[in-house]
Amino acid sequence: MAKSIDIGWRGFLLRFVAGLVLVFSTYNPEGYSYFHWVKHNFPAVTAFEAFVGVALVVGWAIYIRAALRSLGAVGLVLATAFFGTLLWLVVDMGLIAADNVRVITYLILTLLALVISTGLSWSHVRRRLSGQMDTDDV
Repeated sequence: MAKSIDIGWRGFLLRFVAGLVLVFSTYNPEGYSYFHWVKHNFPAVTAFEAFVGVALVVGWAIYIRAALRSLGAVGLVLATAFFGTLLWLVVDMGLIAADNVRVITYLILTLLALVISTGLSWSHVRRRLSGQMDTDDV
């Protein structure tokens, strides 16, 4: 049986960085993303572009499935609402201009990576906070 590992801050940071890579390689406002790459070459999509697209879909499936299993649908909505209202608060306080589309896009993409990374790490966090064990650990 596999040994259970507590991830700590380092593990969460690694998951967050992987989430950032996934989100920003799929789309970013600078134009250096899979979305822009395929859009520029469409409809002449190459085998390599299709392969990279499938790899991104696999990454998204892993992150979203893990987030849904760990947080549940309600938890995922609550995490999104939490980080969404945090962004709203930052804009409302005047720290970021609401008409600065590039900065808002970067923040939304970063918060998306934070939500899916939280979902990927939540069972470890919950176990630490509550002292409970998962059935995989028994």
